[in-house]
Amino acid sequence: MALWLLKKSLNFMAMIQKATLTFLEALKYHNNKPWFDAHRKEYEAAREDFAGFVDTLIAAFGKTEPSILHLKAKDCLFRINRDVRFSKNKEPYKSNFGAYINAEGKKSVKAGYYFHLEPGASFTGGGLWQPMSAELARVRQEIDYNLPEFEKILGAKKFKDTYGSLAVEEGQVLSRVPKGYEPDNPAATYLKYKSYTALANLPDTELVARSLLSTTVKAFQALQPMIAFLNRGIDA
Repeated sequence: MALWLLKKSLNFMAMIQKATLTFLEALKYHNNKPWFDAHRKEYEAAREDFAGFVDTLIAAFGKTEPSILHLKAKDCLFRINRDVRFSKNKEPYKSNFGAYINAEGKKSVKAGYYFHLEPGASFTGGGLWQPMSAELARVRQEIDYNLPEFEKILGAKKFKDTYGSLAVEEGQVLSRVPKGYEPDNPAATYLKYKSYTALANLPDTELVARSLLSTTVKAFQALQPMIAFLNRGIDA
């Protein structure tokens, strides 16, 4: 009986519950403190559901990436409150849950893995997003010195099948190569990037399916060589 309950519990945490998506959808349209306070129990249940999935994901992916096995969901989850001090958008809450899985914690400057839960806009993946200038300079140097290796990583079948290519975000690519590099540098295309991330969209139907865990683990595994390359550059 106990074993059956354990298996049921693991299956429960291996996907996202529909109620969690329902809460986030409602929050998007009722993004104010009175509504949030009135629905705090639903928020707590949704966050617990997401945290349970993240804990299960850490345990599953940790078999491939042992460096993260010491982490708990609380080390990875971001707050739902938005920092509105310098934003034109004054909505007090995010309408998503996010988890950054990195051996050094969610505040690490190194590349890591990310899961974004937002109805209609969920994705998994990771990399190095908007790094500080020192870390960015080291990564660019690593790419310049080891371009064939970097191109091989991005050209690997698992990576291409999962992500296609590096993510190209608005405002995250320079118009010219950075200072210190010649315009005709063979790595010029990649040297212009200000972020090095790869993202794979997750439809809502996948979020509530038992295959979500294996889908996410496989996506993270496809990203491992790139994460290792980026972090090697940062550590250099």
